[in-house]
Amino acid sequence: MSKFVLTSAAHRDLNQIKTYIASQSSPAVARRVLRNIHAACRLIASDPGIGHVREDLTDKPVKFWRVYSYLLVYDPASTPLRVIRLLHGARDVEHLLESTAGPL
Repeated sequence: MSKFVLTSAAHRDLNQIKTYIASQSSPAVARRVLRNIHAACRLIASDPGIGHVREDLTDKPVKFWRVYSYLLVYDPASTPLRVIRLLHGARDVEHLLESTAGPL
């Protein structure tokens, strides 16, 4: 199984996603979304090249993968794969990436 790690910011994002979906829908739906996010992380870790570069959002060497309405932001050159953020696509992704602590 391919390995991945979540940054502290990505852990916070994941907890916020879980809390929001559970409050707006149900805990079962939140668990399903989180399972699919984790499955996407494993998929990307097995083939980091499959994501997309988004020069409109950042000039950093990261890639993006969509899971539902969320953007999984990761470093394709890292081993194990480092998931940097998990952001809803309707948010100001460019600003949030600029304000993410540490190197992208």
